[in-house]
Amino acid sequence: MSIVSSCLWFDDQAEEAASFYVSIFPNSKLGKFDRHGEGGPGPAGGVMTVEFELDGVRFTGLNGGPMFKFSEATSFVIDCKDQAEVDHYWDALLADGGAPGQCGWLKDRFGLSWQVVPVELGVLMSDPDSARVSRVIAAMMQMARLDTGKLRAAADGAQG
Repeated sequence: MSIVSSCLWFDDQAEEAASFYVSIFPNSKLGKFDRHGEGGPGPAGGVMTVEFELDGVRFTGLNGGPMFKFSEATSFVIDCKDQAEVDHYWDALLADGGAPGQCGWLKDRFGLSWQVVPVELGVLMSDPDSARVSRVIAAMMQMARLDTGKLRAAADGAQG
């Protein structure tokens, strides 16, 4: 059976990033570490790759050097059950140097892009009333962190 997983290219922070992510997501753990040998591309004994799981999803962090950087062309989406989850992931991923974006997007301190999205947004966006959807979109475009209460109020036509 084939399994698809993601490999994240870091300069030299793969272990730090994996530990950071594992501390944020439930049901997560660090896995196997592969280390550089003598004459390898990195310092002997240093981490070359680290395997980790975030809520059961497998990842590999690679210390590949400074040649490649993350961009918004790739992001991870966190479907949050409620505003408390949105707030938890938003605050945790921004800690120690992350940068907020627009409409629920952010970059963590390693430059990786995340979309922190309440599940309710999908419900509001699929409303058959196009005027409600337009109001939700207009409200969302004004937000960095998505606020379910304000999105719901916008859908209902409340001014705020």
